[in-house]
Amino acid sequence: MIKVGDKLPAVTLQEYSEVEGEGCSIGPNPVDVAKASAGKTIAVFGLPGAFTPTCSAKHVPGYVENASQFKAAGVDEIWCLSVNDAFVMGAWARDQKTAGKVRMLADGSAEFAKATGLTLDLAGRGMGLRSTRYSMLVKDGKVAALNIEAPGKFEVSDAQTLLAQAKG
Repeated sequence: MIKVGDKLPAVTLQEYSEVEGEGCSIGPNPVDVAKASAGKTIAVFGLPGAFTPTCSAKHVPGYVENASQFKAAGVDEIWCLSVNDAFVMGAWARDQKTAGKVRMLADGSAEFAKATGLTLDLAGRGMGLRSTRYSMLVKDGKVAALNIEAPGKFEVSDAQTLLAQAKG
């Protein structure tokens, strides 16, 4: 399992773009984790699924509401990762009004989740392999802080906890 001091895995995520520009086409666009995190401080949080109750009601809104405080604390970007496809993440981004605040990144094949060891097997509930709920502060591609939730909990991966670590 990934730990503080480790580099993020060299995988490619997908991000749905609503508008064409800056070399991006409308629709899913690849995001090379190593390149996208190089030289930046990033607040990353992962969760089991788009449009699920805790994720939609608490987890994403906390990061959206605190986006300006994260910027003030030196965080360049906020990333939300979920084992969903880029189209679902794009629809969820519209629903949660994340534009300009949180990048909604699709880990459609769970490559990031598997590479970090942050997986949650929900096959018994018809949802397949998902991501554990967590948050991490990443500096220049390396994990500086890591908060992993116990199954079914939402206590340490919230925006306030990671924001305190970013300020720390």
